[in-house]
Parts: sequence; C-alpha cells; structure tokens
Amino acid sequence: MPSDNDDHPLNVQAAVLGLIVPGLGQISLGHAKRGLLAMAGVLGLFMGGLLVGGIDCVDRREDRLWFYLQACAGPVAFAADWANEAYVRSGAAGELVATPPATTIDRGPEPKVSTLKGITYANELGTLYCALAGLLNVVVVLDALTRLPRELEEPTR
Repeated sequence: MPSDNDDHPLNVQAAVLGLIVPGLGQISLGHAKRGLLAMAGVLGLFMGGLLVGGIDCVDRREDRLWFYLQACAGPVAFAADWANEAYVRSGAAGELVATPPATTIDRGPEPKVSTLKGITYANELGTLYCALAGLLNVVVVLDALTRLPRELEEPTR
C-alpha cells in the first residue's frame, strides 16, 4: 500500500469514465473486481429504487433537487427521467386525470396527472434510493480519481 505522502497524479480520465458508467473508472485502471462490485452496488441501488418507487421517482421537473443527486448515478438517471416524461407524464402508459383544485380561485385549466403516478411512501423511498445511488457513485468516482493503476501498485503479501 502506498503511503499518504506519495505524490501521484489524479486519474481524471478514470473519473470521467466512472461518471459515464459507475465502476468503469476502476476497471480502466486494472481493478476489474473492484469496478464490477462498484457497478453492481450503484446500479443495483438505483434499479432497486425504481422497483420500489416506480419510474416516476426520477423526475427532473417536479423533484429538481433530488434529480441533481440522482443524476450523479450516470446516464441511467437521465434514461429514467426520459421514460417518466415519455410514458407516465404524457399519459401514454396510464390515463391522465384532473387533480382537485388547491383553492377555489380559478387559475386556468386544471392540471392533469397520470393514474400511474406514485404518491405514497414507496415513491419517496424510491426517490431516496436513487439519490443514494448517485451519492454512492460520487464516492466511487473519487476512488477512481485517486487510485493508482494496477501496474503501479506495490505487491501485497
């Protein structure tokens, strides 16, 4: 194991690869097992969030701050947001129904939501799981940024 005072350059290319696909930065540095485990952890947590909360737990328009965290998981978050827009919000996958008015003041046409929109605790948990997957990928990317390539590591006994 290298000591803390060893100077080595940051692996920016590995960090960028890790942002594109979680764990790919470690794989590019020669740490295939570490990269595959990181990939399984991040993507498994993200997919688990989608299974628990539904595809609409990733929503760039309604939950912008949560989406910033979810986007750190990589392109899978943008694909989930696209699927939410294309199928749930558009009414392609379920019927759009009018929401009850919040006040008695007439503010124009009633907003419509899909009958498939998640509104319970399960949707909130799915949103949280997907956000945690993004934060986990930030840790994985920082690991790839500072990790030595496999061929430069000291052999361990």
